[in-house]
Formats: sequence, C-alpha cells, structure tokens
Amino acid sequence: MKSAGCNIAEVLVQAAQAKPEAVALVAREGRFGRRWRRCTFARLAARSQDFAGRLDACGIRRGQRVMLMLMPSIDFVALTFALFRLGAIIILIDPGMGWRNLLRCIKSVEPEALVGIRRAICFSRLFPRTFAALRLRITVSGRVPGSHSLESADEHAKAAAPPVFAAKADDLAAIIFTTGSTGPPKGVHYTHGIFHTQLQLIHDYFGIGASDTDQPGFTLFGLFSTALGARAVLPDMDPTRPAQVNPKKFTASILAEQVNYSFGSPAIWRVVSRYCLRQGIKLPLHTVLMAGAPVSGELLADMQRILPEDARIFTPYGATETLPTACIEAREVVNETWAETRKGRGYCVGRAVPGMSLRIMRPGDGGLASLAEAELLPPGEIGEIVVHGPVVTPAYDHRPEETRLAKIADPDGTLWHRMGDMGYLDEQGRLWFCGRKAHRVLTAHGPMYSVCCEAIFNEHPAVRRSALVGLGRPGAQEPVIIVELQDQGHVPVGLCEQLLQLARANPLTREIHQVLLHPGFPVDIRHNAKIFREKLALWAAQRVSEAGLSGKRSDPHGRQSGQNRAGL
Repeated sequence: MKSAGCNIAEVLVQAAQAKPEAVALVAREGRFGRRWRRCTFARLAARSQDFAGRLDACGIRRGQRVMLMLMPSIDFVALTFALFRLGAIIILIDPGMGWRNLLRCIKSVEPEALVGIRRAICFSRLFPRTFAALRLRITVSGRVPGSHSLESADEHAKAAAPPVFAAKADDLAAIIFTTGSTGPPKGVHYTHGIFHTQLQLIHDYFGIGASDTDQPGFTLFGLFSTALGARAVLPDMDPTRPAQVNPKKFTASILAEQVNYSFGSPAIWRVVSRYCLRQGIKLPLHTVLMAGAPVSGELLADMQRILPEDARIFTPYGATETLPTACIEAREVVNETWAETRKGRGYCVGRAVPGMSLRIMRPGDGGLASLAEAELLPPGEIGEIVVHGPVVTPAYDHRPEETRLAKIADPDGTLWHRMGDMGYLDEQGRLWFCGRKAHRVLTAHGPMYSVCCEAIFNEHPAVRRSALVGLGRPGAQEPVIIVELQDQGHVPVGLCEQLLQLARANPLTREIHQVLLHPGFPVDIRHNAKIFREKLALWAAQRVSEAGLSGKRSDPHGRQSGQNRAGL
C-alpha cells in the first residue's frame, strides 16, 4: 500500500492496529437515545473504511468540498475519518449558529457534496441558490428522492475502498467556521499538518494519550481523542446549547465510564460544578480543559472543590485560526493572577505553548507586509496580540481581504496571525487578555478595554456579568455599561447608583456615567460564553435613543433619569 503521508486519517488505522479490541467510542444511540453503544477501534476503523468505499462509489473524490451534517455519533466520527481517507475537504459548520448565518456560511464555502441525515438533504433542496455548487447529495440512512444512499451503495465497496490518500502536510483537510463573535463567521483552512501538530501538542502539553477516557463537551474534541487512541464518551447533551446541559446526565456518564479528562466551555462547567457542589459529588477527572471565553477565578475554585487534589485544570487561549496558543493552570490563576483580574488588569491566559511565539504591537486597521512594519510594544503596554507557530492556519476561505488583514507573512516565510485581541505581556512572559480589539470603546479620553472595565462592575454581588459598549463616533464614544443580574426577578434598590459609585472610584471606569440592565446577554452558539457586544451596543443605542436622553444616566431600576451628565 502506498504511504498515507501526512493524512490525519492514518492515525485511526494505527490506533486500530495497536489496540483493536479497546473501546474507542461510547455514545447514546437508537430511537430516543435510550441505549449506550460501544464501538472498538477495530470496528470503528472497519466502519470508516466501509464508509470510504461507499462514498467513493457514490462519487466523492479527492479535493471535493464535502459538507457533513450529522448529530454527534459513532457514524459522525467514522464518516469524518472516511472523508479524510479519501482526501476530501470536510466542511464543518455549527448548525446552531442560526439559520441566516448558516445559509451565509454554506453559500460562501460552496460545498460540492452534502453527506448528512435526511433532514439535512431536504434542507438543501429548500435553498437551491445557497447550495448552487452542490452536485452530490448522500443520505447516511434511509432514502431521499434524487440523492444517493450510503445504505444502498455498492455492497462490495468496502473491499474496493481506496487506500488512504497520501496527503502532504499543507494539503487542505477541512474548513471550520469561526463563531462570528465580532462579525460574520469565517471559514478557516485546516491542513493535515496542522491537525497532526495539534494532536502532538494535546499529547505532549496536556499529557493526554491512549490510556485516557474523554468526555468532550465540544464534539470536535472527540475526534482528537479518537485520533490519540483514547476512549471518547459522547455526552447526552445538545452540543449547540452547552449552557443548557443537564448536569445530572453529564456527571452520570463521567462517573459510569470513569472519565478522567474532559474539554468544555465555561458555560458547561459552571452548570456542572454547581450541581456537583449541591450534590456532594466528586468527579474522577484528572485533567480538565476549559476554553471559549475568559474563565473566572470563582469557577476555577469551584472546579477544584469537585476534583481530586492533584487534578489539573487548564484554560487554553487561542482561536479557531490558531489553537492552542497559550495556556495557564487553575492553581496559578487562583493563587496569583485572579486578584489582579478583579482590579481590572485583564485575564492572565498564560505563557505561549511550545512552538508558539507571542508579540504585542501597536493596534492598526490596515494590513502589514511584514512584522517589521509593526511597532512592537514592551511588557506592560496594552496592544494588539500577534502570534506565530505551527498551528497558525494559513487563510480564510474565499476571503482574500480578510486574510490580508489578519495574516502577516514575513519575507523568510514566517506567518503571523493577528488575533483581533488586545492584551499585554508581563515581565514573566505571561499574556494578559484585555478584550477584543473590535470591542474597545474609543473615547475622547482614550481607549477603554472591555474585559478590564467589566471586572470592576462584576465585583457587585448582584451582577452576573457585564458588557462595556460605546455609543457614537469612534474617538468620541460615550461608554455605557450593560449589566445582567444574578437574579433577573429582583433588582436591588439603588443598584445603578451603586454601580456608578464603583465606576467613579476606579480610574479605569470613571468616564462611565450610564448603566443599563439587560434581561439576558446574547452569546455565541459554540460555547454559550462569548458575549455579542455588537448586538448589545445596538440595543443600548436604541434604548438611549427611544428615551431621548443620550448623555443621561440610569435610575436604580435601569430606566433613564433626567439628570444631565456633568460637563455636557
């Protein structure tokens, strides 16, 4: 057989050869998901090979853009590796991002084939312009008129399945979409080489390997576990709504399967940790990865209380375009950095992981031909975060202008990525995150950084979270703080005045003279943790405009009072 080169599909073949009878996946399947099904590595590899043969018989070819639309399942994993095996380019989009965003993403990425459940096939026929490039529809189970069915594909296809395509490191393997937290979601190019590097980092840095059992709160992380030869337990939850996870079900499968590591957003662990504390449950996890949004010291402390003393809790920093980039452990946050975060110094996200380089540059809006054109800033000075390393993705799909603005290609071939985040490096080489660049409020007195300012208001016991937004023209924006309460049914008397007193007492926030109360922040679908501040800014502008009181502050119940702001 010809060598598979760098094809990420080869890792499943190797795992099946090394430990054929070991359980690879545990998942709820069957009608209503009432039973747990176990699948060994040998069976998973065989099913993936069978799928590859059937997909090939249906017409899937190397280099084709194939959209995969299935719920998390054993077949989802098997099909993913089958498509990698054939050299197809897999398109992965969060279906929960909302149908308008979903349709925009599909239209922009131009899939040539769709592999999915019957509902997905029918969905594609409802929007012919969006799926204009589609030439092939394949149902995973059942039949839909005018489409192929994997079940009825050539029964001899398994034996005739092509060998694993010999991919090179820079061959495109997948297009994965960003959450769109600061604009439309963008497709990110993932090569086979980047997937291999990420696997190596997960193994070496986090100490995860073939003897471990994972329960991923984010479906794609389950693919990494399978690729590492670890067992993955697919949790009984809706992956598009992590904040609504059923903690009883989530913890039950961890305990039943003796799961020892897990990846999930802060939204998941907030729900799970509170449940475990109420029920007196200790989880057997020795490694937890928490990412998707800044993680509070309180949540990390709660997690420490429900895990073994020697457990490690990591909060990796990165983005769809470069993950992981930096990392820090909970002990360092709780014992050292969280006190500074509460004072408005930003979130410490740790040091660069092996192979990655971090720089801070003076923020700008235009593209850069090389990093030499940028003004690099010294430790302690807030600027735009740029990173370089083997997990930096090369481009956005069909978005040359966005790629030009986000990537800095040095003459020697070094590729830097502009994170779109603001932050600084301390004297110990640790990176501190101060908020998204797009979320700065540019006032006449200078820039205000979302994460830093919000920390001041989050200290109030009635506040669950807050969001800084700016009204007006950049350079002369008026800062407004929007607050979501711990208890939406109860607004403490004098709350807004108390929050304004907090603002006046801190130099970071003393220019904030307006407070608005919001019933529930809009957040991203993938992690249910990133706040959509752009939507909140529009909401705030409308509230202020409707009241006709721009430049006037809120009364204690979130309404506007008639008192003019001093100096206007």
